[in-house]
Amino acid sequence: MTERKPPDVSFESWVDKQIRDAERAGDFSHLPGAGKPLPVTDDTTYDENWWIKRKMAREGFSVLPPSLALRKEAEDALAEAARAPSERIVRKIVTEINVKIRDMMFKPPPGPPLGLKPYDVEEIVRDWHTRHPQGT
Repeated sequence: MTERKPPDVSFESWVDKQIRDAERAGDFSHLPGAGKPLPVTDDTTYDENWWIKRKMAREGFSVLPPSLALRKEAEDALAEAARAPSERIVRKIVTEINVKIRDMMFKPPPGPPLGLKPYDVEEIVRDWHTRHPQGT
């Protein structure tokens, strides 16, 4: 724990002394990135959330606007329906994504427009049957 600054010492010299003491104790010798240059970005504009974006990228997180996230979810649902083992599961997958699409169509979220309409379940089931002639 850091000691309190004595009243007769200036703030700058007190901080400098603490830094020198920590350096002598080796507190800074094993920090990540020590001795390496700071990362250079091509963008010269200042972004106040740069550290949040860098942390999210490092941790593998991404945040999409709701409409873009639903587009991705719809794309994944169609791929999942194409691989489904039965017609019943195809119908379930497409019906569930259609509920989400309709919900977003009638309550538009912030961000870019969705650009999707509910899928025709019967059409997707017909496509599934052509790829899986033995399936039921």
